[in-house]
Amino acid sequence: MADNSAQVPFEEGGSDPKHAARATRSAGRKMRSLLLDAASPLFRERGLAGASITDIAAAADAFPSQITYYFRTKEALFVECACRELLYLARATEQAAQSARTPRQYTHALAETVTASDSVAFFAEALTLTRRRQDLAPLVERTIERLHGEGARAYASQVERHGWRSLRAPDESSRRFWAVALGVILEGYAMGRSPEELCAEMLRVLGEQAKSDTARLRLVDDRSNPNGES
Repeated sequence: MADNSAQVPFEEGGSDPKHAARATRSAGRKMRSLLLDAASPLFRERGLAGASITDIAAAADAFPSQITYYFRTKEALFVECACRELLYLARATEQAAQSARTPRQYTHALAETVTASDSVAFFAEALTLTRRRQDLAPLVERTIERLHGEGARAYASQVERHGWRSLRAPDESSRRFWAVALGVILEGYAMGRSPEELCAEMLRVLGEQAKSDTARLRLVDDRSNPNGES
């Protein structure tokens, strides 16, 4: 009898535990991403209470049990969606401001992009949720630190590139910008303000940082600014 074993196709990596583990992790990351993609628009449209696990699973072509497997609870999924959307928005604001040639143009581009999105309001809902679910707070904390870190690096890069002068350190500027964005947008949503009104209010609150049009300036810190002006 002929030996047919050589005719059986070899399944690449089938006997390699490391390959199997990598494939499992890759499939897991893909499924998590699909669930986040499906959940975000539902949460934004319906809120936490209005978007059911069943609806989210159906939108992702998945099973409800996969949501609980990867995220444990709907609340955890909500917070992760909000955090991811905020970081996406931060990346979009940086890209929108890359072509700015003056500090004023830079701040205007940031403010216009941020206020045109509902991602900040979405994130604010996640912040409120973590007051009752402290187990979700570390994800929010990491997101905020990443937000400020990447914002500071982007601003410092622009300052160095154009030779601007900044009376605030990049990290302080980034934290101030996002604190203003959160406050202005939350207040504006409560009052029914338009994106244009929100943008105008942000620029007003940011003050001189938004109005300066002086070119070819340098980055300085508080040590070279003895009067503490900002």
